[in-house]
Amino acid sequence: MNYETARRQMLTQQIRTWDVLDDRVLDVVGTTPREAFVPESDRDLAFADIEVPLAHGQCMMQPKVEARLLQELRIEATDYALEIGTGSGYLAACLGRLADHVVSIEIFPDLSDVATAKLERIGIDNVDLRVEDATRADFDDKFDVVAVTASVPRIEDRFIQLLKPDGRMFIVVGRPPVMEAKLVKMHADGSWTEQSLFDTMLTPMINADQSEPFVL
Repeated sequence: MNYETARRQMLTQQIRTWDVLDDRVLDVVGTTPREAFVPESDRDLAFADIEVPLAHGQCMMQPKVEARLLQELRIEATDYALEIGTGSGYLAACLGRLADHVVSIEIFPDLSDVATAKLERIGIDNVDLRVEDATRADFDDKFDVVAVTASVPRIEDRFIQLLKPDGRMFIVVGRPPVMEAKLVKMHADGSWTEQSLFDTMLTPMINADQSEPFVL
């Protein structure tokens, strides 16, 4: 397989057509070796418009969703970023190339170990990988950017409180078959707003409250 041809086709046929036009994002997505993060058995699917399966029922997001996530967060070179759900490590690599420093947490130790090795192999040294359960983790820090790579049934306050003033969070909210990507913004006065971005589907976050809401 010619990876460079596939990469160019991914950029032109998937990502640009999804209104990803930010030059920094296009450069990062176009030069970070996505094929290095895909499991060996699925290497030929690295640039396909699909979710690539990982261990433990997890998945890499579609390339166009990852690119939109990066664009919507408007990441600055001085930003302190949090990724909830390391997965393959690819998105952590992209975040690391856009932000100043990244903390990425993953509930499965083996996924975190594999991602650590792959990040080291391509020279990404500003990503701190940790093995934690996002639904129980306590963070001492607040972040300029939070990228949540699994879906949740509702936006919980524990995630909102991770944001600094003017911070931004990408999160997918809902239950199958209806989920919606949202951008959450924290304002200087402590209030926050959410903006609907697009419909999509992501694997539900492990240990997130999936109980059905009570309806009278």
